[in-house]
Amino acid sequence: MKTLIYVFLVLAIGLLIFNVFHIDFDSPLEGDSFAAVVGVGASLCAVLLLVILQVALKIQRRVKNQS
Repeated sequence: MKTLIYVFLVLAIGLLIFNVFHIDFDSPLEGDSFAAVVGVGASLCAVLLLVILQVALKIQRRVKNQS
């Protein structure tokens, strides 16, 4: 599970970087640039959720080891 989380984190960060380079900063909410902005938002959400999952699993392991 730990390896899978890291793989998904790398993919999400890769998509984030890819989409940042496709944003036209002069008009970010028009045309293909809008799709890139949405992609950046989705990638950030994915990274945040994966980090939360990783922390939750770490807490679960520590609680299980204490009891």
